[in-house]
Amino acid sequence: MNKNIKLGEINTLKINRASEPGLYLISEDETEVLLPNVYIKQDMSLGKELEVFIYTDSEDRLVATTLTPKAMKNEIKYLEVVDTAKFGAFVDIGLPKDILVPINKQKAAFKVGERRLIKIIEDEKSHRLIGTEKFITSFNRNINHFKKNDEVQILIYKKTPLGFKVLVNEEYEGMIFHTEIFTKINIGDVKKAYIKTVRTDGKLDLVLQKIGIKGSNEDTSKIIDVLKQNNNTLDVTSKSDAELIINLFDMSKKRFKAALNILVKSNQVILETNNIKLNH
Repeated sequence: MNKNIKLGEINTLKINRASEPGLYLISEDETEVLLPNVYIKQDMSLGKELEVFIYTDSEDRLVATTLTPKAMKNEIKYLEVVDTAKFGAFVDIGLPKDILVPINKQKAAFKVGERRLIKIIEDEKSHRLIGTEKFITSFNRNINHFKKNDEVQILIYKKTPLGFKVLVNEEYEGMIFHTEIFTKINIGDVKKAYIKTVRTDGKLDLVLQKIGIKGSNEDTSKIIDVLKQNNNTLDVTSKSDAELIINLFDMSKKRFKAALNILVKSNQVILETNNIKLNH
């Protein structure tokens, strides 16, 4: 149970009393917050602890919800613009109340229907949750704890002539170069990736597959899965065009060849002149 109520986070609070608008939940310091009737279920009894998200209503009062938002305080997510006004724009975070991105927190004008990379923060003056695009200077540059081949989560947020800029583990800046990409990726994608280089400028170079592991279990499993999805036969071999292999298996021709050799030697796959077949 939370010692005190925290805005923009999941809180564990106890049901303290019932009222006409809903249930009042309480923290250890005896601060109350309303859980409106729309979220109440039959098994919610007095004294029971609930996990709820805390935000503010239209009158800036704290309010609880059992819904899980698309983004919480200090998280960075791609969010859809649902409305615009002279003073800012509103983005959808999966709650009844949309989040305002004030005009001074935008890099460029927002348009309804587009998706923008937004960090959810607490406004220092109003103590409401708001969004901002201007968070680049807040990237964490302390990356010395990362090592080559460490697995991370990335969010792809910008395409450049060299590759794609990515947000690593929601706080570090990274790059995946076009020469390292063997699958289709799009702005807003969230993917698993691996550290290639820990740079001296506080940025990370990444790849989508582990480095130096030829014919890994992941690669061989992928080939078998794709074969099963195509009636156990595919018109492809290690001599096939690299782009065809990338489109089919999301891996480079070099990695495909290494994994295929393992499958052929273990008699799991039969290699013929113009195709490969799953060996039953």
